[in-house]
Amino acid sequence: MARDENRRDRREREEAPEFADRLVAINRVSKTVKGGKRFGFAALVVVGDQKGRVGFGKGKAKEVPEAIRKATEQAKRQMIRVPLREGRTLHHDIEGRHGAGKVVMRTAPQGTGIIAGGPMRAVFEMLGVQDVVAKSIGSQNPYNMIRATLDGLTKESSPRMVAQRRGKKVADILPKRDEAPTESTQVAEEA
Repeated sequence: MARDENRRDRREREEAPEFADRLVAINRVSKTVKGGKRFGFAALVVVGDQKGRVGFGKGKAKEVPEAIRKATEQAKRQMIRVPLREGRTLHHDIEGRHGAGKVVMRTAPQGTGIIAGGPMRAVFEMLGVQDVVAKSIGSQNPYNMIRATLDGLTKESSPRMVAQRRGKKVADILPKRDEAPTESTQVAEEA
């Protein structure tokens, strides 16, 4: 009995943060059967907490609301956490790929806004990014663009993650603010 209550409490705590969702694409699909065609709907939804977590899902059903509900549930189950610099932009420039879709995402100074098209904009808005410049190359399929964007975002690493991987302190990795980067520090950063 106590175990069931603990599970229920844990589930409520996990679902406690309120998620925002954005419908990216809705598509009418048909299945040909003996008597003719049966129509249904496929929905693509991006969900995020606007604090560094984002996920996407797709759902199919006979009615649009049911397809959106299924897609939203799947998106909540497949969320990833992305480290953000100052809670507003990416730490470094990244590229993501999926199929023929390629996405280039660049960090941007404060006040730039989200310069990205279509499905990428939905991902950045749900993630909570305020300043980013992004470009999609290749496939314009919204499914591939979202997957490519999330592929790139999973590759992003914060200074804390890099320091932990190298066994150093964060202060050792970040350049000092008062000194301009010299050739030796630029070579060290590239290595």
